[in-house]
Amino acid sequence: MEFKDTQPIYIQIADYFCENILLKKWKEGERAPSVRQVAVSMEVNPNTALRTFNYLQDMGIIYNKRGIGYFVGDNAYNKTLELKKEKFINTDLPFIFKSIKMLNISFDELNKLYLEYCKTK
Repeated sequence: MEFKDTQPIYIQIADYFCENILLKKWKEGERAPSVRQVAVSMEVNPNTALRTFNYLQDMGIIYNKRGIGYFVGDNAYNKTLELKKEKFINTDLPFIFKSIKMLNISFDELNKLYLEYCKTK
């Protein structure tokens, strides 16, 4: 995984976790990778990986079973969806709207492009 300088690494790893939950690769109640596995696979310091786990646990997306490991939380999909949607609407969408307006892209054009995109994905 290549990290961007614009966002803390632990947040980028958390986004990776959230993406896997939203894509239903990781299901609620399933065991999450260990802190050590994440540190090794992402090539980060174990403290950075642990910070990711603490962040996700604080948001209620994962939980820790002492002595066993971390698990994807109950209702993690809905919590993740809600958090990611809110972030998208408040952070990304204003820039997208600005570009749409600046480039004079009509709603019909945008809808057509979106429908074409949906056919290929």
